[in-house]
Amino acid sequence: MAHIEYQKKKSLSPKWILGGLMIAILLIASSILFLLYPFASKERATYFTEKNPILFEGSQRGNALIEGNSIFLPLSFMQENIDDSIIYDEKSKSIIITTAEKVIQMPTDSLTFFVNQQPVELQVSPIISKEGQIFVAIDPLLSYYPIQYTVLKETGALWIQKNGDHYIQGEIIAEDVHPENLRLRTEPSLKTPYTAEMSKKETLMIEAEEKGFYLVRKENGVSGYIKKKYVDKNNEVTITIPQKNEPAAIAKINGPIQLTWEAVYTKNPDHTQIPDMMGVNVVSPTWFSLTGNDGTISNLASLDYSKWAQSKGYQVWGLFSNSFDPVLTHEALRDFETRQKIIVQLLHFSHMYQLQGINFDIENVYPADGPLVTQLLREATPYLHEAGLVVSMDITFYAGENNNWSSFYERDKLAGIVDYLIIMAYDEHPGSSPVAGSVSSLPWVESNLQNLLKEVPKEKLILGVPLYSRLWKEQVKEDGTTEVSSQSISMAKVKEWLVEKGIQPVYDEASGQNYAEYYAVEENSTYKVWIEDELSLTKRANLAASYQLAGMASWSRVFGDQTAWTAMNIDPNKAVTQK
Repeated sequence: MAHIEYQKKKSLSPKWILGGLMIAILLIASSILFLLYPFASKERATYFTEKNPILFEGSQRGNALIEGNSIFLPLSFMQENIDDSIIYDEKSKSIIITTAEKVIQMPTDSLTFFVNQQPVELQVSPIISKEGQIFVAIDPLLSYYPIQYTVLKETGALWIQKNGDHYIQGEIIAEDVHPENLRLRTEPSLKTPYTAEMSKKETLMIEAEEKGFYLVRKENGVSGYIKKKYVDKNNEVTITIPQKNEPAAIAKINGPIQLTWEAVYTKNPDHTQIPDMMGVNVVSPTWFSLTGNDGTISNLASLDYSKWAQSKGYQVWGLFSNSFDPVLTHEALRDFETRQKIIVQLLHFSHMYQLQGINFDIENVYPADGPLVTQLLREATPYLHEAGLVVSMDITFYAGENNNWSSFYERDKLAGIVDYLIIMAYDEHPGSSPVAGSVSSLPWVESNLQNLLKEVPKEKLILGVPLYSRLWKEQVKEDGTTEVSSQSISMAKVKEWLVEKGIQPVYDEASGQNYAEYYAVEENSTYKVWIEDELSLTKRANLAASYQLAGMASWSRVFGDQTAWTAMNIDPNKAVTQK
């Protein structure tokens, strides 16, 4: 039998086991620490790109062009960041800038630009074109915009500041700090790339605060995040750039405006036959209209009428219309040259006929041409103000997209340009309506007015009201269908019709107006009329007063009677709801 030997295995010491466990724990902990500890990134990111970067509102916004000692900004930068109303006029190859008081034309590659048509000479062209891009010299712009600029050392960045910009001056702490902690990071984390390095006691600007970091900017314009504990705050700074604002010296009106339009189609009325109009302080005769693609204006004005009106205490705001022709409007307004021709003629007429204002009545315009209408008003207003004229424009309520009679009005922009917008609050049911209804029911007016006041300040809005009613005829034909037609009639004609038919109007709650109806047996027709009278006009006056509007305007004088002027002559401080 073989002899078998067994060797006893020696067991490990408890100390060795404990030591091994400790080493394993340390390895695991160090691995976790390596994965989780925010070791600072050593990657450097480029902050500015290409030459002459433009620094604006905390970031690079394109690149400037430097020619000799002159600095030029891309036109696109100005449009996107400073003034979206700057345009480039293709025909004259000019940049057009408008302010409240001035119209500036800067032709390309010219040593002359024009301010309200007066030439200004420069040593270099204010506008140059390079590689298909248009650039404008920054120095001439400083007179028209509340901006300033500095060319920063090291980076050559063009730092543009605007009035009201705010930041806090700061400084890196004086203690010694590891350089990695003084690097400016692209995000509020040490793990992100850095854009620049700071040194102790270096000055900076604090622009924001996020997650325990400050967003700071070096004096060379480079920006990034740094932990708050390494920065000492100093003074707050707000950029203040004074601008010369010369308010227009226009003819003032004490109290609410009470305007009535004088409809002039072929000749002026005999003013000796016009009775006094209580409360009226402005008349607006429809004298001027666009007639040519080149900007030619037809003129029906009368100096005798103007002198008569002013002798009665009325201001005269001559009305200019686009003849309600969308094609003509497009052709005449698309170029700076023709717009200027329109403006020059209006200035000439205003002087010739001793006017105190111009009322723009531009209607039936292609929606895409709305900006051209706005541009005309931008360019016209400074000239008209310089001549001491009040500038007003007639608008409609919003009535949906792709509507030539509504969509093109840039109501909020127009409100910032002209002195007054007159809302033509009528033709709820126009003459062509297939359904009979009020010209301007009170609920319809108030509802639309509330929406409009979200875009137009109340102190700039005048409520336009109708002095006419529509007499509707609903005739039943032999085939059983109903034909609807209407005619506009004056306040006096409505009263005559009611007497003739022996009808007593009734109050219509839905429209807020008096209403009358008459059935003509011999015609198999029903006549309907929602009446503009003392009741409805008093309600409209109260509406204007309750919303604290600038006043009222009425279309047109010839439709009204003496009760109209009395009804609309309401004390704005004593408006009440009437039924």
